[in-house]
Amino acid sequence: MLSEEEFSNRLLAWHRRAGRKDLPWQRNPSTYRVWVSEIMLQQTQVASVIPYFNRFMARFPDVSRLADAALDDVLHLWSGLGYYARARNLHRAAQQIRDDHRGRFPEEFEQLLSLPGVGRSTAGAVLSLALGRSHPILDGNVKRVLTRFFAVTGWPGEAAVQQRLWAIAERLTPRTQAGIYNQAMMDLGAGVCTRRNPACADCPLSDQCRAYAEGDPLRYPASRMRQKLPSKAVRLLLLQRDRGTLLLERRPPNGIWGGLWSLPECDPDADPVGHCATRLGLKVVNVRDFPRRRHSFTHFHLDIHPLVLQVEASGECVMDECGRVWYNTAKPDRRGLAAPVARLIAEFRALTIGENE
Repeated sequence: MLSEEEFSNRLLAWHRRAGRKDLPWQRNPSTYRVWVSEIMLQQTQVASVIPYFNRFMARFPDVSRLADAALDDVLHLWSGLGYYARARNLHRAAQQIRDDHRGRFPEEFEQLLSLPGVGRSTAGAVLSLALGRSHPILDGNVKRVLTRFFAVTGWPGEAAVQQRLWAIAERLTPRTQAGIYNQAMMDLGAGVCTRRNPACADCPLSDQCRAYAEGDPLRYPASRMRQKLPSKAVRLLLLQRDRGTLLLERRPPNGIWGGLWSLPECDPDADPVGHCATRLGLKVVNVRDFPRRRHSFTHFHLDIHPLVLQVEASGECVMDECGRVWYNTAKPDRRGLAAPVARLIAEFRALTIGENE
């Protein structure tokens, strides 16, 4: 078995040959830029994150700009990236840095851990990748490399397994070049020790890897016992007042699509016309079906039943002050929209244009 020094030296040598060195957040790697990238990369692949990161940095080049921004601006740039609690936590953390740290990004481990949405691995990544400090990380790629190399059994999400992996990560992380080492571990997991098709012949550790020696790398890491996801149904209402204008509501801060703007909804078994009259004070004059679709979350499937409802233009109860606004789909403003809602609006807009040509 390799010593800790041999393990890290192999990773560092491999990174010099094959590691990623030109990702956007690796250019001028400040603590702020690395932090934003690490939050975006949680449960999201690098290729998907890059365009979002570039747009985010163009709009919010430093933590003060992010802290002073409206949440709608932040969510607008996050729209489509998913897991929107990350964006809300990022915004709250920036405000905490502005208010509690005089706008200076904290560089101490415990201070980072106190920020919303920052856990042990994220804090370690920020300090190691941006400042070169020796802190271990344990993201999904690193977990996969370690469970295979050491043949660690059990699902990595279990507390006992996670504790063992943290102990291994702490032991292996070198005191110098920790940032390069951590990047090498992430790169190895992302490009070589992949989930389904590991390229063991290209791995600098394969001759000492226990999973490779066993002949079954895909056995590790163990999967969580999967249960059939439940399904929920909802009717989303495309309430059209004028041509191309829809009613939007801001969702509660917690729960799915928290803080985003969405279409009004009602139970699929409820009368949508009566719902609009009693809850919104709007009179419906025409109802049309719209294609149904399914959106899957981590814990359930959401079956969406959209309806297009033409309402009288005289409805006055729906105002921005009560979390509702008439949204001009032809000239949209900057609002955070969940991807399924944005697609519905785009389809509605295309249909509206087609009907008037």
